Amino acid sequence: MTVTIATDLAGRAAAAAREPGAVPSAPTRAQAFGAQLRVQTVQRDGKSFYHFHGVASTVEQPYRMYDWYGEYDEVVDAGAFDETLAANPDVAFLLNHSGTTMARTKSGTLSLSVDSTGLIVDAYCNPERSDVADLAHAIGDEDIDEMSFAFRIVSGQWSPDYTEYRILKVDLDRGDVSAVNYGANPNTSISARAKQALAAVDELPAPYLRALAARAGERLGDAPTSPAPAPEAASSVAAARSVSYAEALLRDEIG
Repeated sequence: MTVTIATDLAGRAAAAAREPGAVPSAPTRAQAFGAQLRVQTVQRDGKSFYHFHGVASTVEQPYRMYDWYGEYDEVVDAGAFDETLAANPDVAFLLNHSGTTMARTKSGTLSLSVDSTGLIVDAYCNPERSDVADLAHAIGDEDIDEMSFAFRIVSGQWSPDYTEYRILKVDLDRGDVSAVNYGANPNTSISARAKQALAAVDELPAPYLRALAARAGERLGDAPTSPAPAPEAASSVAAARSVSYAEALLRDEIG
């Protein structure tokens, strides 16, 4: 089922006025990009390495995101990485943001730089490791050809019409750059789960909806603190379970 989310620009503007500098969706996130990722065997300091080269993030290229108020475009500013790279961040090279580190800036086996395309990754990995060899073969077979990076947004700003959020500065320290199976931009935890909850709302009967509306009113401060009782006890139990499920969707982070 396709879920259409009407963007509440006035609500977004009001929220930005209440919390100047607040980051939409989540300050800590991972974003993935379809990018050139290739591998070759090279000699370095008299040793053989698999050299992985790719782009972990593009710059000045908008991608679609979601927050509480609907859709918006997000773009990483061309200068967003300058300060964090100058501070020599500790960053790991991983597969799908998990597993054992295959290269690391701290050890000198991973280097990061920025050009007009985006965040450039050069990782030099031990070919004797089975996980490294498996990744090299997967890239060589073109089964994996995209990258992602995990980071923290330090600062950003909305466009005057609140339809685009520009990331001005990120912090890469203790984050990672990863080869990933798929590079579609993942929505952050709150936005992805909000879409799931909205889809579920269309299927809920009236008692569920009344309980959800009451709970939402509690959070927004415009409704009584106690939800109106459902007409039947069984419906009340079901509604409470529905509220718990919706809250879990909206609260928990995506694994």
